[in-house]
Amino acid sequence: MASTEETKTAQVRIQLTTRYPDIELPDDPGPLLVSTGFRRYALSTLVNNLLQTERPVPFEFLINGQFLRTSIDEFLTANGISAETTLTVEYVRALIPPLHVSSYEHDDWISSVDVLSGSSPAVREAEEVSSGQERILSGGYDGLFRMWNMSNEVIATSNAPDEGGHTLAIKSVKFISPQKIASSSMDRTIRVWDYSEESATLTPTLELYGHKSSVDSIAVHSQSSRILSSSSDRSVGLWTTKKSEAPSAPENLIPKARNKRRKLSHPTPSKTGTQRGPLSLLTGHTDVVSSAIFSPTDHTVGYSASWDHTIRTWDLTTSACVDTRTTAHPLLSLAAMNGANLLAAGTSARHITMIDPRASATTIAAMTLRGHTNGVVSLAADPDSPYGLVSGSHDGTCRVWDIRSVRPGVGEVGGGQVGESVYVIPREILKEKGKSKAPVGGEGLKVFGVCWDKHVGIVSVGEDKRVQVNKAGDIIRT
Repeated sequence: MASTEETKTAQVRIQLTTRYPDIELPDDPGPLLVSTGFRRYALSTLVNNLLQTERPVPFEFLINGQFLRTSIDEFLTANGISAETTLTVEYVRALIPPLHVSSYEHDDWISSVDVLSGSSPAVREAEEVSSGQERILSGGYDGLFRMWNMSNEVIATSNAPDEGGHTLAIKSVKFISPQKIASSSMDRTIRVWDYSEESATLTPTLELYGHKSSVDSIAVHSQSSRILSSSSDRSVGLWTTKKSEAPSAPENLIPKARNKRRKLSHPTPSKTGTQRGPLSLLTGHTDVVSSAIFSPTDHTVGYSASWDHTIRTWDLTTSACVDTRTTAHPLLSLAAMNGANLLAAGTSARHITMIDPRASATTIAAMTLRGHTNGVVSLAADPDSPYGLVSGSHDGTCRVWDIRSVRPGVGEVGGGQVGESVYVIPREILKEKGKSKAPVGGEGLKVFGVCWDKHVGIVSVGEDKRVQVNKAGDIIRT
């Protein structure tokens, strides 16, 4: 390796490039000779000078798909690249730390969160959600979910059990459309609700029965009116929100009401007027199914993750499992990263396994993301980038990842690379209590759910009974 003095004076030829027209160099300067001692800051200054920016813009740099985290010389040495090579260096705007915007307080632990904005999947082309009219849904262990506006105000709350609401803790809540919501619960049901913005009311319209245990997560595909559910009964459910298309509910699963005079039991009348069953129940997992999602490119394909260490791919038109990938640990959460053709699976072993679900994939784990100190129970992809991901963990933090920020995975099971988080988002309540970090294991601060919305930001919920909103400042995403 070159000495420090040699590193300062040695030079390497680089070719600057970017995929983003708004920060493209007006004139291609061609290959440039720069010191191998340059790090990110020096390269960022160079690009700003070439762009002649009025205010410096912080940039990150990628070489062969990896972020430059050292000097160029150290990068070349670590990757076995000759200094005689002309390096193609891609520059992109740096991620800005997501800052705390606001927190909304619940009466109980919060299990799930979803956001409605102009960029949400639940909003179709003919619909609009104006800036400032975004909505946040939060589902609680008190059996209720709440609709919040951006002024920290609850504008609607779901019904109590005697009025058609859930009878046990809510585990998942999702927008189907700006006027329709789905929720699932430990009471083994999924319920569909109509929402009126004018009257700020939530009306239960459909009760879905089929699971024999807690329904721990749901995913919706608004255009096809389909719902996927995962349950601790080891099955995945496929449902429709259209009453006319849904089969009858299984009578043995509908709660019974007892006639005291005749000592007879009969199905409890629905408070919503409609009880329906699943289009199909997908079986094959041998333990709790923690998460089920639709493929982002084909709603007839679904993926499920389970405590049985597997991710299964389902053909939803035939209810057949077409692929099974087995990992080393129980899986607690799942998210799809569309542009990267990867599935992110949160594990009980405190890391995230990145899996290529395509049949042509030669390895199971393409990458491992490490940094959490407890189970990773919630994941959400960056809505603006194929490389970004946010995770929520029982360690009391969320972490923001860029899967281009990697290092060789020495000693990793199955090989692959190791990614490290770009930012850590602590629970804001820690600052209020004058503490710098969460207790070991995250006791009292466990994150149960996280959502990433282009307009609202990163919204997380958990054991601290708070909906916490974090958002980057004035930034044009890469």
